[in-house]
Formats: sequence, structure tokens, C-alpha cells
Amino acid sequence: MDFDPRVLLRRMFDAAIEAAQPSHCVPPYLPLAPKGRLIVLGAGKASAAMARVVENHWKGEISGLVVTRYGYAVPCTKIEIVEAAHPVPDASGLAAAQRIRDIAVSAGPDDTILCLISGGGSSLLALPALGIALEDKQAVSRALLKSGATISEMNCVRRHLSGIKGGRLAALCYPAKVVTLLISDVPGDVPADIASGPTVADITTCDDALAIVKRYGIDLPLSVRETLESGSGETVKPDDPRIMAVETRLIATPQMALEAAAQVARAAGMPVHILGDSIEGEARDVGTAVAGIVKQIVKRGQPFKTPCVLLSGGETTVTVRGNGRGGRNVEFLLSLGIALDGLNGVWALAGDTDGVDGIEEIAGAILTPDTLDRAWAAGIRPKESLLNNNGHGFFGELGGSVFTGPTLTNVNDFRAVIVCDIEH
Repeated sequence: MDFDPRVLLRRMFDAAIEAAQPSHCVPPYLPLAPKGRLIVLGAGKASAAMARVVENHWKGEISGLVVTRYGYAVPCTKIEIVEAAHPVPDASGLAAAQRIRDIAVSAGPDDTILCLISGGGSSLLALPALGIALEDKQAVSRALLKSGATISEMNCVRRHLSGIKGGRLAALCYPAKVVTLLISDVPGDVPADIASGPTVADITTCDDALAIVKRYGIDLPLSVRETLESGSGETVKPDDPRIMAVETRLIATPQMALEAAAQVARAAGMPVHILGDSIEGEARDVGTAVAGIVKQIVKRGQPFKTPCVLLSGGETTVTVRGNGRGGRNVEFLLSLGIALDGLNGVWALAGDTDGVDGIEEIAGAILTPDTLDRAWAAGIRPKESLLNNNGHGFFGELGGSVFTGPTLTNVNDFRAVIVCDIEH
């Protein structure tokens, strides 16, 4: 095998991102022309890129509004693009959500609403339920992000504090036809969890949201607690006639991205094993578990022979206890490196396919067999960095950070481990 593992890792990551580009996955799922208007509404990190593809492929009249993350806007001529904050909502997201609500209510029975939804929509489409201030919603968002709650748990709470998610946007569009195109960033590709399901019926309840809050010890503002305890934050259920005719189409998923990366690895002569597309848990625990698999491969030839590539996706969590610069992918990678302890022949990349791991414009990082040696030589203590949730600081000091810029899509986390023969 004559290749640079670092180059192969990056090529696999780039292929995963490319596979989820709206230019590939949107056109096959466009609806038929309606009698009335085609109105595009959307939210998420990929929504602006999705809107541009719709514009480029739609021959009739079209209008609409989508909200995306700051820095993720792309030029559109007929669909308005608004930028807002992620992962904590801001006033721009609130104003956009209010306008999207008003457009939805204006639709008639001959109109079709095309909803473009992708990861990040939970914070970007920020319309708090009646009686909840934006500041209270922001406080809950920050607490959830630090708590270690899964994305499904976080979005359950978010849905029940929203005036537009949890199926409410689709209900507002009634009696217009609603077609939703989803780019999944959640483990299991559950539509209700993607951007907290603005157009999808929800089977969870306010009691479920309260149980999650209690589980993670989150201190709720009074208005939020009253909304949940009173049941006034209840979401739209599957038997609601306003939502039963909604067409929902899943157009890109983490599994598609992993399969694209696998093709790149196989072309380089490497056997590939996809461990799963919906792996969850504490990032550092997942790192330790993957290290255990790698050690078994190297020492025992089980469950796979060397050389090989291990791919996985999903969304891990981080319970923040330190004050470092981190994200769940670099937390996983640092934990993996510590557990491998410089094991020869092992390289790894972990990154977020949206180009932002945590809150910084850093997609992730690359781990090499000499990463720990270089850290110690530089006076950096890996275990202290992990305890301080300082993955970005750790890999940044060693030149291991991975940058992509805005990728205009989001199919969650990407993890690749190359296990070579020792003599490589």
C-alpha cells in the first residue's frame, strides 16, 4: 500500500461531505407543479444551498424564505435567505421564524409549500411558545448543550418550547399541500428529531420533556416550567388532520456519506468496515471503545484483519466540565489517542460534516501515531486537555486541526480510523 494515511483520511471526509451536497440530492425529489404557488420555506445549515438548487431546477414561479447559519448563505434571486445564530438562537432567528409563520398562514389550498429542512434548524427557526421569552429559550439551549443530553433528548425539549416546531409549521400551512425534503443529521434518521420536526408529527409529550430536564438537572426559567407542566407546549400529534397529508422525503443521510467514504478507501486498496451510522454516547467513552476494537484488530486480527478502515457516524455528546476549546469530534479523537497510547500503524480523523465541531469554525482533527509524543515534547499533557474539554486547543497546538469552511450541508459526525500493518 503506497499512500499517505493523512491524505486518504481527508479524501474520505471530503467524499462524505460531497455525497450530502444539495446539488446531488435535491433535484430527484422536487414536487410536481401546483395549480397555485410554489412557496419555499426552510431552516438549517443546508437550507440556503437547498434553496439555490430548487431555484436552478424550477421552471415556474417561485418565492419563499429560508434561514441558515451565519456564513452559510448562498446567492438566490427569488427565495430570500436570512442568516441567524447556531447553536444558541438569536433575535435574527426569531424574526425569520415569525416571517416564515406568516407566509405559511397565507398559503391557500392550491399552493404547495416546499419545506427544506436540515440539521441546525432547531436553533435557527427560533419561535418560542407563547409566554416564553427568547432569553429563556437561550438559557435552556445553553444548559442542554452542556448537559450531555443526546440530540434526541435535546430536540424533545426544544419541540415542546416552540411555536413552530413539533409539526406546528405544517399545521400552519394547512390546507396547502406540504412537501418536506430532509437532510438528516440525527442518529437513526428520525424525522421528528431533524431540526426538531417543524413539519413532522410528534409522539413525545410535555411530560417526556420534563423527565429529560429532571434527568440532567437543568434549572428551568419559570415560564418554561409552566409551559411544560401545564401541557400548553404540547406538539402536533399523528392523528391531527392538518398534518396527515404531509409528504416527507429523506434525501440525504449519514449512511450515504459513510458509503461514499468507503468507496474512496476501497479504491485505495483498503478493506472497509462501517461500524454504524448512529453511534451515540459520551464522546470520550466512544473514543475508548473504538480504541479497544483497534487494539483487538492489531493484536488478534479480530474482528477484522489488518489493513482496514473503520468508519462510523452518529452524534456523540459531551458533558462539559472544563473551560477549554472543544467539540464532540475532537473530544472523541483525543480520548481515542490517549487509549491507543501511540499504537503504531493507526491514524484517525473525526469531524463534523457541517464544518463546525462545537462552536468554532474547525471541522475536527487528525490523529497520528506520534500525536501523543509530539504533545508531550511540546509540554502539552493529553489527559489534562481531555479533562478540560480542550480538544481544539490540543490538536491546534500540534497542527492537527481540520478546516473545511462552510460545507453547506450537515449529515452529522464522521469518524474514520485507518489500521495499517505495523511495517507500514
